[in-house]
Amino acid sequence: MAKLLVALALLPAAAAFVGPTQTAAPATKVAETKADLESLAKSLNPAVGFWDPLNVAESRAVGETSEKTIAWYRQAEIKHGR
Repeated sequence: MAKLLVALALLPAAAAFVGPTQTAAPATKVAETKADLESLAKSLNPAVGFWDPLNVAESRAVGETSEKTIAWYRQAEIKHGR
């Protein structure tokens, strides 16, 4: 009986030596164009839809396309926690 209790006591500790399983990261769709932003806005908030009073989606960084500018804004929002 004592050997059984010792074996049962050591069983959960053995799980600590097993490495974590690899899980695949979920696939995310990245909005790159103004049309992607409009469709995403309508699906996330149908009451408001796409609202861009400062026309940020059409703005371009120096010599860049609007897709690269949108990607830059998205990365800045992620970086600054918005």
